[in-house]
Amino acid sequence: MTAILTQLQTKRLLTAPDLADKFGVNVRTIYRDIRALEQAGVPILTEEGKGYTLMEGYKIPPVMFSESQANALILAAQLVLKNKDASFIRDYMEAIDKIKAVLRQSEKDKANLLADRTRFEQNINRERNSDNISQLQNALTNFRLIKIEYTNGQNKTTGRTIEPFALVSTNDNWLLIAWCRLRKEFRYFRPDRIKRMENPYREIYTT
Repeated sequence: MTAILTQLQTKRLLTAPDLADKFGVNVRTIYRDIRALEQAGVPILTEEGKGYTLMEGYKIPPVMFSESQANALILAAQLVLKNKDASFIRDYMEAIDKIKAVLRQSEKDKANLLADRTRFEQNINRERNSDNISQLQNALTNFRLIKIEYTNGQNKTTGRTIEPFALVSTNDNWLLIAWCRLRKEFRYFRPDRIKRMENPYREIYTT
């Protein structure tokens, strides 16, 4: 039942078949566990024909991480450090600090030891060539237009208004896929070539 709660926290809507597949049980078991959670006072809402969701604003105590789960996150942090976007690294490391805060002291000590003794040597010089992934992520998830000054491979700078569509990691760098209103087609944009970026417009575009 705790695992069901965790799943409900990570997605807005989940169906009983989704949960049954996730945990390798039958749908009737999921129905039983959902009823038990409701009887315990957990505000699970049922959207007819769509699935289950937690009431907006409902919080449960932090989920404890196992040692192997904590280690996986610490290992991922070393991979993140290879990246060349400063904002992406900053946000991830702040998230890791919050995760460490809920670990038991013994697990915290092990996690810190692992972090100290794990290294990936690609991008040895820790080069940072962009600092805008966080803004691009925010614009993408909120469907906001962005106005940028962009320098292409021929060193020509133009003003663009773009609709962020997806972010792709290639080697240590990122590529933004976006609809360019100037070129009227989808284009790839390298964040390190964005020379200036205005805060995302309030205007929302449709997909």
